[in-house]
Amino acid sequence: MTIHCIAVDDEPVALEMIAAYVAKTPFLQLVSKCSSAMTAMTVLNEHPEVQLVFLDIKMADLNGLEFAAMVDQGDNRRSVRIVFTTAFDRYALEGHKLAALDYLLKPFSFADFTRAANRALEYFSLLEQDSQPQYLHVYSNYQLIRIDMAQILYVESMSDYIKIFLESQPKPVITLMTLKVAEQKLPTSHFIRLHRSFIVAIDKVTAVTKTSVQVGRAAIPVSEPYREAFGNFMKSWRQPGS
Repeated sequence: MTIHCIAVDDEPVALEMIAAYVAKTPFLQLVSKCSSAMTAMTVLNEHPEVQLVFLDIKMADLNGLEFAAMVDQGDNRRSVRIVFTTAFDRYALEGHKLAALDYLLKPFSFADFTRAANRALEYFSLLEQDSQPQYLHVYSNYQLIRIDMAQILYVESMSDYIKIFLESQPKPVITLMTLKVAEQKLPTSHFIRLHRSFIVAIDKVTAVTKTSVQVGRAAIPVSEPYREAFGNFMKSWRQPGS
């Protein structure tokens, strides 16, 4: 999965360091660098996809603790979680009271940052698993069929129909549905479109080349319009434990 984040710090050097650390972390995507909490609040309002804030505490006007208290940190898919970054350890207790995911004491290393980022990844992965539908319901052969998404290997387009290939049976399920609609129904944390005619289950990929991925017995081609998505997939697929 990809976690969209922002960095908030009134010190330019610290802000650039966090941005560099984010760039080195495959599952993080930096939406904005903010030099004040007020700017960060505007960014959050304009970018609802932001899930994680790396937040300095000691800032002018609105400090990090005040900002965190204003932000929704509830356990839902639209919530924003905080990782505090500060040079003052006396704020640690207050940070924990605000249910921060982690607390990084400056100066912190990339290893320290990675630990906090991995904690965020674990949190959002579990949250997404809890909120994701487990089944896909389709009509096939005049029946409404419930398909366990965990059994899906890949989906292939046939114009206005799709073929859904499953681990549990040799023949695919054929249903009247476009691949675009199927893409909207399948969670992006578990499925990826790498070709105009194919969607694959990320955790079913067993091998990759520059032009294809292996899923079960099928070699699924990667087409040029989806090259960027394939590159992002490769970064996470290479990670230990992925």
